[in-house]
Amino acid sequence: MAVEIMAPAGSYESLIAAIKAGAGSVYFGVGKLNMRSKSSNFEFDDLKKVAKICKEHNVKSYLALNTVMYDEDIDSIKKICNTAKEAGITAIIASDVSVIKYCNKIGMEVHISTQLNVSNIEAVKFYSQFADVIVLARELTLKKIKHIAKEIKKQKIKGPSGNLVKIELFVHGALCVSIAGKCYMSLALHNKSANRGECLQVCRGSYKVTDQETGNELVVDNNYIMSPKDLCTITVLDKILDSGASILKIEGRGRSPDYAYKTTKAYKEAVDACLKGKYTKEKIELWLNELHSVYNRGFWHGGYYLGNNLGEWCNCYGSKATTEKVFVGVGINYYQKNNVAEFLIQSQELKEGDTILITGPTTGVIEAKADSLHKDGNPSKNAVKGDRITFKLNERIRKNDKLFVIIAKDTKI
Repeated sequence: MAVEIMAPAGSYESLIAAIKAGAGSVYFGVGKLNMRSKSSNFEFDDLKKVAKICKEHNVKSYLALNTVMYDEDIDSIKKICNTAKEAGITAIIASDVSVIKYCNKIGMEVHISTQLNVSNIEAVKFYSQFADVIVLARELTLKKIKHIAKEIKKQKIKGPSGNLVKIELFVHGALCVSIAGKCYMSLALHNKSANRGECLQVCRGSYKVTDQETGNELVVDNNYIMSPKDLCTITVLDKILDSGASILKIEGRGRSPDYAYKTTKAYKEAVDACLKGKYTKEKIELWLNELHSVYNRGFWHGGYYLGNNLGEWCNCYGSKATTEKVFVGVGINYYQKNNVAEFLIQSQELKEGDTILITGPTTGVIEAKADSLHKDGNPSKNAVKGDRITFKLNERIRKNDKLFVIIAKDTKI
């Protein structure tokens, strides 16, 4: 079975990082008409470049155009879809009929967004008129998903391409307290609609529940009662694959390049291990350690897929990552003949043996050790602000790439 890992790309750094990690496809947004319009996004003029990069690496490209749409958006929809088709973008992820119909009109492949909350085979049959891929509701159990996948084959439900409809599932990343992400909290409190990609994540804060008649406060063991932990399915990935889903989607277009790299790499390795019969507890622990090291709110293993009715809730605001990145400096040059990278230290101290992370729009992500430091041509044990330093590095860096030191945090998983 061919399984596609779909990675989030909110920047060129994340795009290249995901490709280096083995993504089969990436998804991204441009401008404001996508569900992460307040996160990192590409500009309209980036479409051709993104499509070119993906084609060069044999990676599929999916453009999210999945907000609620208004009449004043129609011209923008047409412009974006036309440019995407011309650029060679693989497909549009859509939830509004205006987008779906226009894509069908111009012959652009459509993927049905999770915002449409497709939860049964009749809904799949209906949307198969318009789309080749359907992202099922995150609230479904694996038993229900497996039934839908079997019925697609049994009833030979095909999309516009003439191929059987593919099932796509979210396998990792942020979960929303609302069904299919349809929420009005940001709109009610700040006049910013989550359904237009402007979610301010007010649900992630801590709250008290008060009886308005008596003034009594409800005693809860966790003030973060509307902030679910992140979904993590790497511990049940064999069951996910057995369900019949063939596209596995990682949430996180607003997260960092190292998040895109590590999550994609972990799930790619895990899928390959499952398909080769080498999916073991020992490997799962290693993948979990990697996933814990980048942004997360704690993990709900398996999520709704395992039949749980209620989520598991985060007990803090922000990330529970076991490591943090500290900015140190920027790239100056790379001496390819000797595999030596040169950096200008702009803040903090870099010590020999430090674990480092390098990011850049062409470089993507590089993880390494700062070994054999040299300053002014002489060996050095450390470097401080203002120093120009060199060290061995097997991958090329570019000018102005960012250099970080990775520091372990005292974080309880």
